[in-house]
Amino acid sequence: MPTPESSSLPAADAPVGPPAVAAPGLSAGMVFVFAVASGLTVANIYYAQPLLGPISASLGMHAGTAGLIMTLTQLGYGAGLLLLVPLADMVENRRLIVTLMGGVVLGLAGVACAGSAAEFLAASFLVGVSTVATQVLVPFASQLAPDATRGRMVGNIMAGLLAGIMLARPLASAVASAWGWRAIFVVSAVAMAALALLLWRVLPQRRPAGGAGYAATIASLPGIVRATPLLRRRSLYQSMMFAGFQAFWTASPLMLAREFGLDQRGLALFAFAGASGALAAPLAGRLADRGLTRLGTGAAQAAGVLAFAGAALSVHWHSLAGLVLSVVLLDAVVQLNHVLGLRSIYMLAPALRGRLNGLYMACIFVCGAAASGLSAAVYAFRGWTAVCLLGGGLILLAFVYFLTERRDGPIQQNDARAPGAEAVR
Repeated sequence: MPTPESSSLPAADAPVGPPAVAAPGLSAGMVFVFAVASGLTVANIYYAQPLLGPISASLGMHAGTAGLIMTLTQLGYGAGLLLLVPLADMVENRRLIVTLMGGVVLGLAGVACAGSAAEFLAASFLVGVSTVATQVLVPFASQLAPDATRGRMVGNIMAGLLAGIMLARPLASAVASAWGWRAIFVVSAVAMAALALLLWRVLPQRRPAGGAGYAATIASLPGIVRATPLLRRRSLYQSMMFAGFQAFWTASPLMLAREFGLDQRGLALFAFAGASGALAAPLAGRLADRGLTRLGTGAAQAAGVLAFAGAALSVHWHSLAGLVLSVVLLDAVVQLNHVLGLRSIYMLAPALRGRLNGLYMACIFVCGAAASGLSAAVYAFRGWTAVCLLGGGLILLAFVYFLTERRDGPIQQNDARAPGAEAVR
C-alpha cells in the first residue's frame, strides 16, 4: 500500500524509459569505499572552522565577520545541493562525482593561494559548491542497498561521512599548528585528486532512466516540496539541529582560546573528542530498520537541548571536562537525527532520490550557514551564554514541532515496515 508521502508525489516526476543501470548489491568493500570517500570529501567544508582566528588575522577580517568564512562555504554547498545534486537523477553518477571532485581540487588550490579575504571567500564558495559530490555518493549507495538493510548501510556510510566532519577540525588544527593554516588545504587538494582517480576506477556506473531535461528537473523541485510532508518535516527537524551544531562549532574555537587558553593543539584534541559522536550514525540506521524512527527523533532533540544547557553551565563553572561531555552528546544526537531523517527520505521514490536528497540537504545547510554567520557575531558581542541560548533555542523549536507529529504520522509510515513507500503511485 502506498503511504501518504509516496502517493502524494507527482506522477509526472516518475521517470520514463529504461531502468537505471547499477551494480547489484553493495559489498562490504564498496561500503567502505563510499564511507571513506564521503568523509574525506565533506571534510573540506569544515577545515576552516577551527582556524577562524588565524585565517581572519592573516586576511585582515574583523572577529565579528569571521563567521563569513564558514557561511560562504556552506552557502556554496547549499547552492550545489539545489542546482547540481538533482543531476544525479539525470546523468551518469560516477562521471558526475569525479567532475565535482575536480571542482573541489580547484577550489582548495584557490583557498591555499588566497592573498585577500575576497579571494579566500570566492574559492571557499567553489569548494562548497563542488563538495556536494558527497550528496551524490550517499544516495548512489542507497540505490545499491536492499530495502531490508538500507538503514544499516546508509548508517555505516554516514558514519564515515560524519567522522570526516568531526575529524576535519582536529586535523586542521594539528596541521596548522605545525605548518600554518594554508597547509591543510594543500594536503586536501592532493588527497582529493587521488580520491577522484580511485573512484573513477572502482565505482560502478549508474545511468539514471531517461526523462525530463535539466530545466524541467529543477522546475519540479517546488512541487516535490509541496507534495511531500515527510520531506518538509524531516528537513525542519535536521535544519534546526544542524544550525545549533554549527552555532556551537563556529563560536567554540574562539571561546576555548579566550576562556581556557587553548592553542591549536588543544583545539585539535577538543575537536577529536567531539568526533566520537559519529559513532551514533550506525546505531541510528539500526533503529530506523527496526521501526524506532519516531522514538529516536524525539530523544535526539530533547538531548540536544540538554547538551547546550550543559555547555553553558560548563563554561560558567570553567569545567573543560563538562564541556567535552556536552559536545560529545550534541554531536551524537545531531548525527542520530540526521541518519534517521535520511533513512526516512530514502524510503520514498527511488526515481526522485537525487532531488529529495538535494532539497533535504539544501535546507539543512542554508540554515547551518545562517547560524555560522550569526554565532560568531553573537559570541563577539554577547558572549558564550548567548551562543548556547541560540543553539539550544533552535533545537527546542524542532522539538516543539516534533510534538505535533501524530504517532501514525509520516515517519512511522515510512520506516522499515512500510516497503510500499518505495513505489511512486
